Amino acid sequence: MLTTLKTVYTDTRAGDLAWALGREPLPALATLDLELSGATIQLRLLGASHQVLLEEERGGSCSETVACIPGSSTPLPLGVSKRVGEWEYEFAACVETLSRGQFAGRAQELLALVTEHPHGLAGVFPGIPHAFTAMLAQRHEGSVMWRTWHAYPQDGQLVATRTRVGVRMPAAL
Repeated sequence: MLTTLKTVYTDTRAGDLAWALGREPLPALATLDLELSGATIQLRLLGASHQVLLEEERGGSCSETVACIPGSSTPLPLGVSKRVGEWEYEFAACVETLSRGQFAGRAQELLALVTEHPHGLAGVFPGIPHAFTAMLAQRHEGSVMWRTWHAYPQDGQLVATRTRVGVRMPAAL
């Protein structure tokens, strides 16, 4: 699903993004609700950022926010692996700096991928070519996974994140 975000594109940058687990839902500009084999997931676009709310039918829940959060002391990490209730949570992020031509091509490629996917949500900013936030979710072998992309055309930077939330497996004896 592709939407035009009804907000002004502010001059944010990749370095301003912060990561947080467990935040309450923030005001969203666009949402996509999905049912993925016993899991309810809501993809939320918050302007140049995202939030994912996950609930499993067994009662577990998880909230991930990657946003410009005023006063946050947790910058965007390259990787996180931790236990959240009965789940294993894994997060990874990377920042790519691309030339103007590379950036435009990559932006078009990602927007096409997400827009055509039944579990994808992308938001573009009016009047700013290649400024977007995009999200894609799926369920695979007992895990819920999502990927996100945050585009900052003024700097030629693309922030990509990858998250996997899965049931903690008992240790083998």
